[in-house]
Amino acid sequence: MKICASISEARSACRDARANHRRVGLVPTMGALHEGHLSLVRAARAQCDVVAVSIFVNPTQFGPAEDLSKYPRQFERDCRLLEQEGVDILFAPSIEEMYPQGAISWVVVEGLSEKLDGRSRPGHFRGVTTVVAKLFHVIEPDAAYFGQKDAAQLAVIRRMVRDLDFPVEIVACPIVREADGLAMSSRNAYLNREERQRALVLQRSLQETQRQFQAGERSAARLISAAKEVFLSEPQVRLDYFEVVDPEMLDPVEHISGRTLVAVAAFVGTTRLIDNVVLEP
Repeated sequence: MKICASISEARSACRDARANHRRVGLVPTMGALHEGHLSLVRAARAQCDVVAVSIFVNPTQFGPAEDLSKYPRQFERDCRLLEQEGVDILFAPSIEEMYPQGAISWVVVEGLSEKLDGRSRPGHFRGVTTVVAKLFHVIEPDAAYFGQKDAAQLAVIRRMVRDLDFPVEIVACPIVREADGLAMSSRNAYLNREERQRALVLQRSLQETQRQFQAGERSAARLISAAKEVFLSEPQVRLDYFEVVDPEMLDPVEHISGRTLVAVAAFVGTTRLIDNVVLEP
């Protein structure tokens, strides 16, 4: 595995890798890798000739009161895991490399970036789309792999790619869960034992939504009400949002008649977790 710390080095390695029309897949990450990340790497390995992974804890997607300083950083462990998965190129730049002094340019997907997590975390998606656009310019992948857990992020990135004509296929990969159903996240490491049990209420709320949907309920308002009832069983978990939306534009849906995203975010202690499910009539 070739480890690149500079943009020029990564760009050169990826251009060499594309020789003879080989297909390059990119998995963007912030490190602290878990099975969810590795599932993306395996999908890229199955579909591409060359796999590149980025590890970059992107400061511009963190708010002033968020957890940038304590975000887990496990670079040596991450490298071992990526080598075991057969990754070809690892791009691990510094903040100064990705954001040169005086940088004032941003990529913003207006109208989408203020919804769901973007509403709860102002400026978050501006940071995400800017850094992903930069990664696409550096790596020039044929395909990029993202987890369905970050459904709002997925919608924003898909729109950016479409609107700005990036020649990149965006591949969404299924949510990977712990044995008890909790969606895998690097932030799960912040939870103590009691919080870890309380966090399961996110999955239970989605399961109740699925149960009622399968029983014939199509009213978004009634599904949301039932999910909020589930949260009453864990009063120490603070619900951020529970929404039923169109999966592409993230607009609220009143009556479910097509493919629909049900998304939830909640604070377990000081840790904000997200989860979702897609309903298919």
